[in-house]
Amino acid sequence: MKLRSIIVDDSSMQRMAVAQLVNKHPNLALVAQYSNAIEANNGIKNNEIDLIFLDVEMPIINGFDLLESLENPPQVILITGKPDYALKAFDYDVTDYLYKPISYSRFEASIKRALARHEQTQNVSAEEEYIFVKSNLKKRKVVLNDIKWVEALGDYIKVVTNEGNIVILSTMKSFEKQLPQEKFLRIHKSYIVNLEKVEKFNSKNIEVEGRQVPLSRNKKNELMEALYNV
Repeated sequence: MKLRSIIVDDSSMQRMAVAQLVNKHPNLALVAQYSNAIEANNGIKNNEIDLIFLDVEMPIINGFDLLESLENPPQVILITGKPDYALKAFDYDVTDYLYKPISYSRFEASIKRALARHEQTQNVSAEEEYIFVKSNLKKRKVVLNDIKWVEALGDYIKVVTNEGNIVILSTMKSFEKQLPQEKFLRIHKSYIVNLEKVEKFNSKNIEVEGRQVPLSRNKKNELMEALYNV
């Protein structure tokens, strides 16, 4: 197994140092190197990437800014010369945190962690599929099977889950694109439901775990077909 990797660092010397470590490792494949976050963002969108080696201290758009801009970031190993960012790094669910200069033994430990996490992700069952959402300026992991329904709240949406409600700055249309169509259906302009949570319905409402959710008249047939295929 090889993790498709990129390096994002404004320092050409640092990129070269990390590239040597990546190329030396049998479980890594270097896809690209980027000197700034804008180029990296485009590269991540256009390529299938498993792992980012990301410098924190970059001009204009730093490493954390880049992570904020990614809807579903791959694994990230942050690289920095300062220990001050360690606590903040945990908010972004990074795989590991390396200090410059990077020793090969410490690099190797990070890759072992990344490989284990990648393997675990590959073996995840359908019930454990997840997405990342941004709420209260933090990235949060949401297991898809925990979502009951999604509700529009003006410029925000409310994701109702088994663990509680999560309010996100997003449109329904944008959030709907993150959800698998075979599991979720927009049944009203202001509601998306988890089809596996639907208990019963009539021409006006759907019951999801004992709660009533409105159903648009023109969505009833689509709902019946979707439930049949779940």
